[in-house]
Amino acid sequence: MEIEWQSMLFQFAGGLGIFLLGIKYMGEGLQKSAGNRLRDILHTFTSTPIRAVFAGILVTALIQSSSGTTVITVGLVNAGFIGLRQAIGIIMGANIGTTVTAFIIGVDIAEYALPILAVGALLLFFFTNKRIQYIGQFLFGFGALFYGLELMGAGMAPLQKLEAFQTLMITMSDNSLLAVFVGVIFTMLVQSSSATIGVLQELFAQGALPLQGALPVLFGDNIGTTITALLASIGTTIAARRAAFTHALFNIIGAIIFLLLLSPYMAFVEWLQTVLNLDPKMTIAFAHGSFNITNVLIQLPFISVLAYIVTKMIPGEERVIDTNLNLLDTNFIQQSPAIALTQAKEAVIKMSGLAAEAVREAKGYTFTQQQNHMDYVLSLESAIDSFDHKITDYLVKVSSANLSVPESESLQRYMNVVKDYERIGDHLENIVELVEEHKSSKFHLSEGALRDLEEMFSVVLEIVELSSQAFEEKDEEKALRIMQLEGTVDEMERFFRKKHIQRMSEGACYSNAGIIFVDILSNLERISDHCVNIAEVVLGKRG
Repeated sequence: MEIEWQSMLFQFAGGLGIFLLGIKYMGEGLQKSAGNRLRDILHTFTSTPIRAVFAGILVTALIQSSSGTTVITVGLVNAGFIGLRQAIGIIMGANIGTTVTAFIIGVDIAEYALPILAVGALLLFFFTNKRIQYIGQFLFGFGALFYGLELMGAGMAPLQKLEAFQTLMITMSDNSLLAVFVGVIFTMLVQSSSATIGVLQELFAQGALPLQGALPVLFGDNIGTTITALLASIGTTIAARRAAFTHALFNIIGAIIFLLLLSPYMAFVEWLQTVLNLDPKMTIAFAHGSFNITNVLIQLPFISVLAYIVTKMIPGEERVIDTNLNLLDTNFIQQSPAIALTQAKEAVIKMSGLAAEAVREAKGYTFTQQQNHMDYVLSLESAIDSFDHKITDYLVKVSSANLSVPESESLQRYMNVVKDYERIGDHLENIVELVEEHKSSKFHLSEGALRDLEEMFSVVLEIVELSSQAFEEKDEEKALRIMQLEGTVDEMERFFRKKHIQRMSEGACYSNAGIIFVDILSNLERISDHCVNIAEVVLGKRG
């Protein structure tokens, strides 16, 4: 029988495209419904390795992509919001969560794929309610997943009659390492283990590939999916690269263990198939699920060992931003508003420490232009924003309690201080963006301009650190020192502007760079103004 290669290739490629679109739409529909809650789940509910595993399972089951969860995790590690051990737990959970797609595929409803697609499209295009549109997007993706899978299956069917294909399948059954390699390469190319597992389910269902060959391909699929996180970690922090490498190491170790135990594992899968009366597609789904669950159970007690290995392989300092605000306990609000206000003050002090750290990092980026400084400033600014929202929400709840006049005044002062630190974070973000603009342009600041900036940065950093100390200790002397230094900063800004105009007129500095210089000065001056506001709170002149 002659094979129509063009028709086969078009069906398979088109089916694969529709399948991937389906997974993307399903995940995005659920993700949009959840808003930012998925990121918050990974950020918040990861205090222990087991909780991190469950968070990884939940998020991956919702977005239908272990790669997507791992990329989010790498981003959180890169931002300094979670540590390496938390990330390893999430990654382990993501490997279990991704098996949900295989179980969905195992429920064969391909004949209803087009009607489901149609319902999804109707909800997407004929309703304005966002929630209904998200449901429509999910249903459209759900239908597309099965329709794409059906097209892929039809495209692959003629291959069974091709002698070269039969030889490859037999060779893969006899050579487990080759089967693993095929799984790795295919998943790396497609960038979706869910898609390659779907193809594997089709091949096994059609009888083209026996279980002995299918299982090693499945192990390879799990290794291949780690390439997405590895690519996402390029150019990120040391901690993020470690998290991505852990994902690969975790799956490679799992594949090695199961290859060594291939015969008993295959016997276990065949037993499941018989006892549960599973069809071929669901058999692969159970094999995928049992592989990942068992791999997590084996390696979960060794999270510290994995962290130690990757730390040795990728040496360097890991910086984690402490964003834990569990001290804001709502139980104290009605029972003891005074304690609630004390907790709020502790949170503001913590926030002030982040602001001071951000100034140091912004200064580091200005004079070294090393990317890790900029990334850390942006992460700190994001953390400061998060503190702003959480502390403000908490204080609003406290305001509903029966407060005395001094307590009400303290609450208002804390509100003001929180907003000042939030604005300091914004100005620091402006500064690193200005430095980034300067870095990418061909016009560079002169040595004189850089010396002026370093001098002003040093004074502003001292002011921010003093503001934190003055607020924490209610130290009026330090508050007065801030007022004095702020006057110095104002004089510096005026003097440095004049000097820079003179440098530009002498041709020592370009006008394009001059604009950036003046804008950085302005942002530094505004930071000192916000510190004066905080000093006035300490002195009782504001709030």
